[in-house]
Amino acid sequence: MSIIVHLIFLSPNAMKIIRYFFFSLICLLFVSPSMAQNQASVKRYLYVATPGIRDYLGYGGHGILVFDINNNHRFVKRIKTQGLHPNGKPSNVKGIAVSIPLNSLYVSTLESLQRIDLSTEKVIWEIPFVGGCDRMSISPDGKTMYLPSLEKDFWNVVNCETGAIMQTLKGFKRAHNTLYGLSGQYVYLADIGNPWLYQVDAQKHSLVQKIGPFSNFVRPFTVNGKESIGLVTVDSLLGFEVGDLKTGKKLASVVVEGWNKGPVRRHGNPSHGIALTPDEKEIWLCDGYNMRLHVFQGKAPYQQLTSIPLKDMPGWISFSLDGKYAYPSSGEVIDPVSRKVLYHLEDEEHNYVSSEKLVEIDFQGSKALRASDQFGNGKAR
Repeated sequence: MSIIVHLIFLSPNAMKIIRYFFFSLICLLFVSPSMAQNQASVKRYLYVATPGIRDYLGYGGHGILVFDINNNHRFVKRIKTQGLHPNGKPSNVKGIAVSIPLNSLYVSTLESLQRIDLSTEKVIWEIPFVGGCDRMSISPDGKTMYLPSLEKDFWNVVNCETGAIMQTLKGFKRAHNTLYGLSGQYVYLADIGNPWLYQVDAQKHSLVQKIGPFSNFVRPFTVNGKESIGLVTVDSLLGFEVGDLKTGKKLASVVVEGWNKGPVRRHGNPSHGIALTPDEKEIWLCDGYNMRLHVFQGKAPYQQLTSIPLKDMPGWISFSLDGKYAYPSSGEVIDPVSRKVLYHLEDEEHNYVSSEKLVEIDFQGSKALRASDQFGNGKAR
């Protein structure tokens, strides 16, 4: 009774504190264990498609190699895939993408597109496309894919469930890299025979505008989460250029300082690969000749911060969903804060694995919960 009397005469602030204490206690006893259990049951894996550097089998063989992100990126398994040249040898992997609603992984090769069920790990279908396939992108709702031809003059708009072509966009020179914005409203297309980045209405499948012109033909690119800025690499430039996705104007050209250009083993241009960290605080840029990653501040004037040496030529760069790991195509796993190489991806025979086509997929049981994009696009909204 005395406790009740004391509670009656407590101040409103004291009562708030008591209510907060009991609410926190209930959460600790009942909610937190459940949340912790759910979080613990989420598994994070890196899916690496090979041969992901041309058709060179020496960089990981043929298939999808799966690595456990939470266990020092150790090799878990190899998933058998299709995608063969007419002579029966494994074909170059050109792109990788995920549909969460369909629980499916997609791999494009020079000749065809495969859909793989993430639960059974079986190929659901493989469809050859007239004109070939290049680096595709899937809409955030997982239903639609923009699939470029193999450097022909068109992109196909594809149904992710059936693989059927819904529409074809023509009027380009050499279709190549493709990226859906986070909003799903626009998709961005890079034609490597033009100095423009194309912005397309993803619902009407029609051109909205051309961003640029840039100083040369556009190669790998990325966009920020708000879809206001595009960062592009271009032929002959050791550096990158910046475009305004709202006005269509080129804003800046940034040259890597302190390093010389030189011949590269693949792709033909000095910087082939660029990414924003998920928080968009930094830009990471590939340097093929010097076998390095150059790091810049994520906002103008894009101050050059440091350079990270790699064991092989980088032709691509992306990040884990949480931004804790950087993945150059040369196969290192890098801590973006310390700039140190933490691990090297290795297959079941402890051979180094390298690929320009990889994604993170997080699972609960056999169901995919979320996935990264093969592009290092920004996530700040």
